[in-house]
Amino acid sequence: MTRSSAQVTALVPTKNEAVNLERCLLALSRAGSVIVVDSGSTDGTVEIARKCDAEVVQFVYRGGYPKKRQWAIDNLEITTGWILLVDADEVVTPELWGEIECAVAQNHFSAFIAKKQFHFMGRRFRFGGFSHRAVVLIRKGAARFEQLSAELDVGLDMEVHERLIVDGPIGRLRAPLRHEDFKGLEAYIDRHNRYSSWEAAAREEILRQRGPDREILRPSLTGDLQRRRRLLKKLAARVLFEPTLWFLYHFVLMGGFLEGRRGLIASQMRFAYIAQVRAKMYERKLARIAAARQA
Repeated sequence: MTRSSAQVTALVPTKNEAVNLERCLLALSRAGSVIVVDSGSTDGTVEIARKCDAEVVQFVYRGGYPKKRQWAIDNLEITTGWILLVDADEVVTPELWGEIECAVAQNHFSAFIAKKQFHFMGRRFRFGGFSHRAVVLIRKGAARFEQLSAELDVGLDMEVHERLIVDGPIGRLRAPLRHEDFKGLEAYIDRHNRYSSWEAAAREEILRQRGPDREILRPSLTGDLQRRRRLLKKLAARVLFEPTLWFLYHFVLMGGFLEGRRGLIASQMRFAYIAQVRAKMYERKLARIAAARQA
């Protein structure tokens, strides 16, 4: 694969991503370099990465902070001025590449946010509000992941919903980053079961403003998009019927019903995920009460 001279290094974290990876890597030909940060894949992921001319680095998680992406940012030799954070189930379109190349050439911002365009069960969702925005492009040395739930080990060696703390202004890319996972619902449900365990602990830190010894992205009405989104989620977390609230938001308010049965399934799965988070938070609370009584 012939690479361009763009001053962008693409970091792609993987663990058994053979079904998704080639599509992702072929779309990264305009990056100056591509580094696949793997975690002992056994399904041919590494072979696919090398076939696509990507550098492969193995990551062994020892627990705590940093996790995979932050470790790569801190420890790998990245020679470009910008880093593009891409998951193996995401595709950078030519339109987005055009914006990225203009963005790094202008050099006005420390990071850029893009919309992750939601695809589910073989269809791009135009309705439902499932697509979300996240920081995907950062200037080298200008951003770092927050430190949430350092005490919780749920078998995740990569950042889940940790946000990037950026030093400097954040720009916005208009073209979307296409997100489409071909592993199927079984893998999706298994992954989100582990995510819900992580989020149960993370929410406690955010709701109680815990973790003063670690950097956490604080909710703010007047802050950047990431801080406003966190404030919204913090407020929603205090609503008694939060799972139902999110179902109604996606399926009714944002028009998820227009996606047909797929829209109903996606909205139901959002309901189930939030219900699992809240149940696990309650379980953690009961465990703390029991421990205090025994002390």
